[in-house]
Amino acid sequence: MRIIRTLLRWVLGLTFIWPFFDKLIGLGYTTKADKAWIAGGSPTAGFLKGSTGPFAPFFQSIGGAGIIDWLFMLTLLFVGIALILGIGLKIASISGAVLMFLMWASVLPKTGNFLLLDDHVIYLLLLILIGFAFTKYEDWVSLSNWWKNTKLVKKVPFFQ
Repeated sequence: MRIIRTLLRWVLGLTFIWPFFDKLIGLGYTTKADKAWIAGGSPTAGFLKGSTGPFAPFFQSIGGAGIIDWLFMLTLLFVGIALILGIGLKIASISGAVLMFLMWASVLPKTGNFLLLDDHVIYLLLLILIGFAFTKYEDWVSLSNWWKNTKLVKKVPFFQ
């Protein structure tokens, strides 16, 4: 079971790290180099400006805002790193789940899909991210033992 959990943790970590680098430098997957964040593009404008459904006005209004770009990119980076290294899983898992929920909510309704499912809500529904946050995790192939003994985590256990 710990091998499966570790592989799931790594794969989910990569699903956050990949879009971070794609948006940062424009790897060409969803972001072309000239639209990359380092080239002056916005990592949130394209997606959020195309929002649909009942929450569209809210998401469209925040798309491309500097603080939203920073929050989005930092969340992708830190959630990805935390999942890959096995550190700070509680806060990373909650942050990742919230990000997935918000991305799902920004594109409602899901046309042709009466269950309103897409990849973002699948991660959420499977409770993989939340599972990492609230279950006892075997300290296998991770830095969690080191992380738990840092001054920061001892002072603020929520960062565990």
